[in-house]
Amino acid sequence: MKHTYHIHGMTCNGCRTHVEETLSKVEGVSKATVNLEKAEATIEMESHIPIETFQEALKNDGGRYSIHKQGEHHHHLEDKTEKTSKGKGTGTFYCPMHCEGDKTYDKPGDCPICGMDLVEEQNLSKQATAEQWTCPMHPEVVKDEAGSCPICGMDLVPMQPDVSAEEKTYKKLLKKFWIASVFTLPVFIIAMSEMLNNNPLYDIMEQKYWNWIQFALSIPVVFYATWMFFERAYRSIKTWNLNMFTLIGIGAGVAWLFSVFGMLFPDVFPAQFKTESGAVHVYFEAATVILTLVLLGQLLEARAHSKTNSAVKELLKLAPNKAIKVVDGEDVEVTIDAIELNDILKVKPGDKIPVDGSITEGDTTIDESMITGEPIPVNKTVDDKVSSGTINGNQSFLMKAEKVGSDTLLSQIIHMVNNASRSRAPIQNLADKVSGYFVPVVVIISLLTFAVWAIWGPEPVYVYAFVNAIAVLIIACPCALGLATPMSVMVGVGKGAQNGVLIKNAEALEKMDKVTTLIVDKTGTITEGKPTVETVGAFDADFSENDILKYIVSLNTNSEHPLAEATVKYGKEQNSEILKSDAFSAVTGKGVEATINNKKIALGNPKMMDYANAAITSQMEEEAKTYQKQGKTVSYLSIDKTVTGYVVIGDKIKGTSAKAIKELQDKGIEVIMLTGDNHDTAQAVATELNLTDFKASMLPKDKLKEIEKLQEKGKVVAMAGDGINDAPALAKSDVGIAMGTGTSVAIESAMITLVKGDLHGIVKAKNLSHAVMKNIKQNLFFALIYNTLGVPVAAGVLFPFLGILLSPMIAALAMSFSSVSVIANALRLRTIKV
Repeated sequence: MKHTYHIHGMTCNGCRTHVEETLSKVEGVSKATVNLEKAEATIEMESHIPIETFQEALKNDGGRYSIHKQGEHHHHLEDKTEKTSKGKGTGTFYCPMHCEGDKTYDKPGDCPICGMDLVEEQNLSKQATAEQWTCPMHPEVVKDEAGSCPICGMDLVPMQPDVSAEEKTYKKLLKKFWIASVFTLPVFIIAMSEMLNNNPLYDIMEQKYWNWIQFALSIPVVFYATWMFFERAYRSIKTWNLNMFTLIGIGAGVAWLFSVFGMLFPDVFPAQFKTESGAVHVYFEAATVILTLVLLGQLLEARAHSKTNSAVKELLKLAPNKAIKVVDGEDVEVTIDAIELNDILKVKPGDKIPVDGSITEGDTTIDESMITGEPIPVNKTVDDKVSSGTINGNQSFLMKAEKVGSDTLLSQIIHMVNNASRSRAPIQNLADKVSGYFVPVVVIISLLTFAVWAIWGPEPVYVYAFVNAIAVLIIACPCALGLATPMSVMVGVGKGAQNGVLIKNAEALEKMDKVTTLIVDKTGTITEGKPTVETVGAFDADFSENDILKYIVSLNTNSEHPLAEATVKYGKEQNSEILKSDAFSAVTGKGVEATINNKKIALGNPKMMDYANAAITSQMEEEAKTYQKQGKTVSYLSIDKTVTGYVVIGDKIKGTSAKAIKELQDKGIEVIMLTGDNHDTAQAVATELNLTDFKASMLPKDKLKEIEKLQEKGKVVAMAGDGINDAPALAKSDVGIAMGTGTSVAIESAMITLVKGDLHGIVKAKNLSHAVMKNIKQNLFFALIYNTLGVPVAAGVLFPFLGILLSPMIAALAMSFSSVSVIANALRLRTIKV
C-alpha cells in the first residue's frame, strides 16, 4: 500500500532527510521517500496507517513540519506567520540564515534551528504612526499635537520612538559583554600568571585556592552573561539541529566542567594533569575567554545586521507621518492613516508626497531619485502621476489620492524588498548540504584529535590531547557558511531598490547573472509607451477623415490599450463625435471590433483585417509602408468587411534605449526584439537601435514559443515587457523583467521590476546580479577555506613540522570574527556602482 502526502515546512535538504527519517520510524511503514521540490512524501505501508499517526510523529519531533493529504489547504504554519501582524513589535522577526525559509515570528528571540538571534523586518507600521506628545512629568498624558499638560501645565514634548528590536538586542548583548569582560579579565590574569617565574600570587595563597577564585569569577560569565549559548547548544542537540552553538557549548562546557571536577576531585586525575603543587591544571580561563570572545562576535554581528537592511530603513524614512487634506476649501492637517481614496491633498514646496495619486491643480517638479535612482527632477503637471515618498520641488499643487496604505508604490517596494531579502538563492543549497554534515564531522575530528595526541603526542599527552580537541570544536564555525548567501542577498536587494530595480526573489539575482539572451518588447519597453496620433486617412472616397476618426474613437472608447487611449485623446482634441457601440470585443494581438450604427466595425493590424474578412489591397499596403518605414504603427479600419481608412500612431524611442542595448551587447548578451507590430515598423526601430535580430507580427503565443525555442538551445533567457500580452512570455522566461510603468499583471508575472520602466534598468540589474553572485562566492570561499585550514591547524597538524599549536582562545577569536568578516564583505555591496 502506497500513499502520497504533502509536507509543509521543509526548506533544505537537511529538512528532507529529517522528515524522511521521522516518517520511516513510524511503526508499520515499509519505506518513506520525501521529495523536497514537490514538498511530497510517498509512504509505503503494510496496512493503512491513519494520517493522524504521521502528524503526531512530526509534532513530537519538534512541530516544525506538518503533513496533510494532497489538495488540502493547511493553516498550521501560516497561522504562526499571520500572528506577526498582531505582535507588539514594529515588524516581524526572521532568522538571518533563513533556516525555515520565509517563516517569521511575532517575538524576538533565537532561531530554533541555528540558534542565531532573530532579526526584525522593517515596515511602514511605525512610520505611519503620527507624532505624539507627552508630559515629561506625567507620561500618562499623550496628545496628538503640541500644547500644555492638563495636569501640571508644562509644555508637552515629542514622544521618543520605540527603540528597534535590533537596538534592544545590541544593548542587551553589550551589557552582558561588559559583565563577562569584568569577570573574565581577572580569571585570565590569574591563569597567565602561572607562566611567571616566582609567581607573586602564590606568595599570597596556594594555587588550589586561586583555582577556587577562578571558579567563583567564572560563574557570572557562564551562568549569566553567556548562558544563552548553552541553552542554544542543548536545544540543538535535543532537536538534532546541530550548529555553531553545539560546538561552542560542548567545547567551553567540557573545559569548565573538567576544571570544576579537577578542583573537587584532584586525586582522580593522573600526574600529567597536575602542576608541581599537586593541584589539577584548570581551564576556567579558556572557558570564560572563549565564551566572552564568542559573545563579542555576537555583539559585532548584531551591529552589522542593522546595516544590512539599511536600504529598507532609508525607504521607510521617505514615508511622511502627516498630510494636508483639503476639506470644504479649508486646509486640515491629518495623519497618513486618515487619508482615503479620492481625497484632495495639498502638497507644499519641499514636502514629501503622502500617497500615490495624480495632480489635479498646479505644476511642479518632483525629485523621484529615492524610488527610481535617477537624480534629475521630473516635471509634473495636471493628470500626471505622483508617488508616495517622493519630494516636491518649489511649487505647491493639489492632488487626488488614488492609492493609500499598503497599495502605494513605496509600500509595495518595501514589501517586495523584505520578501526578496528573506528568499533563498539556489546557490545556498550548497551551503545547506555542507552544513548538514559539518557539525558531526567536526565532533568526530575533535575525538580523533584527542585520540591521536593521547597515543602519539608528547608529554603531558592528555593535556595536549584535551586542549587541541577543544580548539577543533571552537574554531569550526558553520555560522559563517550559513550567512554567506543571505547577507549578500539582503544587501544586494536593498541596493537594487535604491536604484529602481526591484528583485522579487534571490533566485532572480542568480539567474540574471547567467542570462545570455534578452527578449524585449517594443511598445512601452523600447519606446516611451506614450503613443500619439500623427495622421488619420481614408481609403474610400465615400468617407472623410473625420468620419474615419469618428468610428475609430467610438470603437476605442471601450479599449484600455495604450494605442486606443491615444486615439481617444486625439479624437477629443478634434471634437470628434462619439457614437454608441455594441458587442465590443478585443482580439488578442490583433485589434478590436464592435457594432456601430448596425455596421460591423473592426480596427487593428493586417491579422485583424483577415479576422474581419476585410481585404487589404496592394495600394493600401504601399501607402501604409511609407509610414511604417519611419517606425510608425498603422492600424486599419474596416466597415462591413471593407477596409475604408487607417490611423498612423507614433511612439518615440526612449532616449536611454540605444545606449542600454549597446551596453548589454557589450556584455555578451544577445538582444532580440519581439513585437506585435508589422515588419517595416520593427525594421525601422531595429535599424535605429542596431539590433541584429528581431521578429515582427508576434502574437503572445508566438513570443512564448520563441522563448521556448531559445531555452531548448540552452540559452538563459530574460524577457522585458510591460503589457498584459507580455505576461505569458514573462512567466515562461528564466528571468521576467517588467517595466514599472506597465500593467500590474506584467509586474506580477515578472521576477524583476524596473520602477522607472527603462532599459537602462536592465543594465543595472545585470551589474547588480553579477556583483551579488561574486560576493556570495567570495563569502562561501572565505567560510569554506577558513574551516578547511582552521580545523587541521587547531588539530595540531603543523606541530610536528613547525611546532605550531592553536590555543582554544585564539580559535574562539578567529571563529567569532569569521562570521563578522562574511557580513562585512556583504556590506561592501552598498558601495558598488550599478
